[in-house]
Amino acid sequence: MSIVSARQPQGDLLRLSQLFVRTLREDPADAEVASHRLLVRAGYIRRAAPGIYTWLPLGLRVLAKVEAVVREEMQAIGAQEVHFPALLPREPYEVSGRWTEYGPNLFRLQDRKQADYLLAPTHEEMFTLLVKDLYSSYKDLPLALFQIQTKYRDEARPRAGLIRGREFIMKDSYSFDVDDAGLDESYAKHRAAYQRIFDRFGFEYVIVSAHAGAMGGSKSEEFLAKSPIGEDTYVECRACGYAANVEAARAPVPDPVPFEGTTEAHAEDTPGTPTIDSLVDHLNERFPRDDRPWAAGDTLKNVLFRLDHPDGTTEAVAIGVPGNREVDVKRMEAAFYPAEFTPFGDADFAARPALAKGYIGPGALGEEKPSKVRYLLDPRVVEGTRWVTGADRPGQHVLDLVAGRDFTADGTIEVAEVWPGDPCPNGDGILETARGIEMGHVFQLGRKFAEALDLKVLDVNGKAVTVTMGSYGVGVTRAVAAIAEGNHDEKGLAWPVQVAPAHVHVVATGKGAEVFEAAEKLATELVDAGVEVIYDDRPKVSPGVKFADAELFGVPLIVVVGRGLADGVVEVRPRAGASEQVPVADAAHVVTERVAALLAG
Repeated sequence: MSIVSARQPQGDLLRLSQLFVRTLREDPADAEVASHRLLVRAGYIRRAAPGIYTWLPLGLRVLAKVEAVVREEMQAIGAQEVHFPALLPREPYEVSGRWTEYGPNLFRLQDRKQADYLLAPTHEEMFTLLVKDLYSSYKDLPLALFQIQTKYRDEARPRAGLIRGREFIMKDSYSFDVDDAGLDESYAKHRAAYQRIFDRFGFEYVIVSAHAGAMGGSKSEEFLAKSPIGEDTYVECRACGYAANVEAARAPVPDPVPFEGTTEAHAEDTPGTPTIDSLVDHLNERFPRDDRPWAAGDTLKNVLFRLDHPDGTTEAVAIGVPGNREVDVKRMEAAFYPAEFTPFGDADFAARPALAKGYIGPGALGEEKPSKVRYLLDPRVVEGTRWVTGADRPGQHVLDLVAGRDFTADGTIEVAEVWPGDPCPNGDGILETARGIEMGHVFQLGRKFAEALDLKVLDVNGKAVTVTMGSYGVGVTRAVAAIAEGNHDEKGLAWPVQVAPAHVHVVATGKGAEVFEAAEKLATELVDAGVEVIYDDRPKVSPGVKFADAELFGVPLIVVVGRGLADGVVEVRPRAGASEQVPVADAAHVVTERVAALLAG
């Protein structure tokens, strides 16, 4: 039986005696997560610099197979492959505004003539200009283009090996349509293709609503590989299926509360209460409630930040949140991108004497107030809700301050932390939190880049219309790490067959020539049948070392040719599973069938 097919054109043989690989028994000192430790120890990658890795032969084979899966599924939806340079001129990014917006994450450089260039973090501008250069009619659309190419981002804290690096390979694709209906169709095709890609990669994933961030546009979703070491926190509701990245999670907004006839707001002395805990203790001691004790959620906390925009301008912003919640840093980053934010310091307060540090209330906040601090409220602070908050005088707070009656804000913002057990915004069930690794992101860009770079085509009536675009990315090198994170044990890696560096690892154990002759014959028969084989033909290496390396490499099937040869059998075992004894004469056929079954899924 042969497994040679369009997907697997031929087998090949990697002899460990000749393969450029060196396994390690100890974990690398800088490795934080399992995928990083094991990929280095197994000789798949080597660190070249912080966040930058060299790919060795085994790692490159896995990477090529990941790329092949991505390429196959992109071509299946009619996307055509192109390839842009990584070194790009400044001008297109200047026009789109991202030369500035990317800030310190952009690698910038100059040529010998002092012309500005960048190492591309992503290629929206170049795709847009390419289509503008070649296409001008609605008859040319819809169009989908993609590339698999190296990207560069100057990460401040590269971590976890391939999961967050400074140089990485990404598949980015772009759809071009005449109208929004076409964009919806292109988006749906890409989304379905991504589901097929990640199904084939063999790890658990979830699709969540997400912020568009630097990409802009409307609809945005992330594909997250479920993993406790993931940098992304997401929420999901098992009752209704709602799922969102924590940055995009919505809070259910309460209905307005009638406030006619309620107590007028009144300022009270609350000395020594600059924190929420101290304030709650004081309230329960001096102003006890009849219905229940005061709690942190009854207070309105106003947190101040300075925003530094990429163009050099700064502004002050105050975020009002219920006192039992903190402001979530990642949600802030998403909400205010590309600005950077820092909490107010002494100099910021000194410049605004109307602000009483520790006792700040809505009365001093707002773009129209003397403080010129933009005031944004959590959506839970709805009209009619009553709060205890700062009175804008040291040692005083206001009680019974009613939203909509006594204060308003410049807008709302969802940056308060999200808790497990929070109600689902859809009204069914509660939210659970988990972590994941971002593997893919799909955006409906709309016309942001087309308008900036003047990409238009003539419609059916001969009128120039702006093209609407979608943007779709898959982290290719990150996928290698995510697959490793989801497929390993204490002994090493355990690759799914679709991306493993080989299908079978043949191990020759023993000193007699007959063992190596039998192993060589079996390996050759497997290769002839279209099976990819790693053959451990090292003559002076102990069986223990050979077995440890086989388990570390993580090839799906291990075949041991050794002491059983005297009884006419070889051992066949999955990387993680029970072994079986197979007659030597049947071994090639049995193993080929096992591989074919694995490849068939």
